[in-house]
Formats: sequence, structure tokens, C-alpha cells
Amino acid sequence: MPLFAVICRDKPDHLQTRMETRERHLAYLAERPVVQFAGPFIEGGSPIGSLLVVEAESIAAAQDWAANDPYAQAGLFASVEVIEWRKVIG
Repeated sequence: MPLFAVICRDKPDHLQTRMETRERHLAYLAERPVVQFAGPFIEGGSPIGSLLVVEAESIAAAQDWAANDPYAQAGLFASVEVIEWRKVIG
């Protein structure tokens, strides 16, 4: 099954939204075994976005999965890019 990078950039001044939604976001990731790895982008010691690599049948399925993430539902992200990704090293 193909892999997709989900690259999310937080809206400025939305750290509180991230923190308030974090537990629901982590539960969403845990409930769905599609996530290969995930973590936040960090700037100045604070999270400013997320990178997730997910397994999905199609880009449309990966986009749908990303749109249903509680972070996305809470309006945290200024942008979300989903692009097919191929693991080469690691």
C-alpha cells in the first residue's frame, strides 16, 4: 500500500488549540493503524506543525484521513499538504 506524507502547518498563535486538542489527536492516531510515524515541527521550543507518514489506498483516502484528524477539525492548521512518499533509507 502506498505511503503519504501529511505536512501540516499550524496557524499562528494557535498553540492553545493544539494543547487542548492533543489527547483527541493522539487517540485518533492510536485508533488507526495507518500511521507509520508522526511528530511535531518545532520552532523556538514550541510545536508549529506536524509531519505524519500514513499508509492509504489512495491520495484521496489519505486526504480524507487527514481531514478527520481532531487537529484539523479544531481548525489548528493553516495548511495541510498530502503527497505520496516513498521510503528509501531507514
